[in-house]
Amino acid sequence: MNPARTLVTLAGRLLLGLYFIFPAVMKISNFSGTSEYMASHGMALIPFLLVLTIAVQLAGGLSLIVGYRLQIVAFLLAGLVLAISIVLHDFWTLDEGLQRAHETQNFVKNMGIMAGLLILAGGHTPNELQFLNRSR
Repeated sequence: MNPARTLVTLAGRLLLGLYFIFPAVMKISNFSGTSEYMASHGMALIPFLLVLTIAVQLAGGLSLIVGYRLQIVAFLLAGLVLAISIVLHDFWTLDEGLQRAHETQNFVKNMGIMAGLLILAGGHTPNELQFLNRSR
């Protein structure tokens, strides 16, 4: 791999890792507020699920940054993003307005993050994805 490609890949992994680490830290610092938010969406087993989410986000984010077990971690984090998106960003249950628009934006953003994680989980390199450019 050439140095520029290595640097870009590392930058991408760093940003994806931070996407999980920062929210985990915020969940720790506002555990009760996050618990209340989860309860407002009808979730059960909140203390267990919240601690599990924090652990997965911290460990997964760090793993993405250092490249440890990248494919497995990316797949696990993609599943977490999907679950969080469906349960906590359920825009389809809201009336039209600012909150629905905000949750729709979060959901779509998360699907983009999930797409990147699935590409990492598949172990694909940019060269393997060039078929996308040929089909246009």
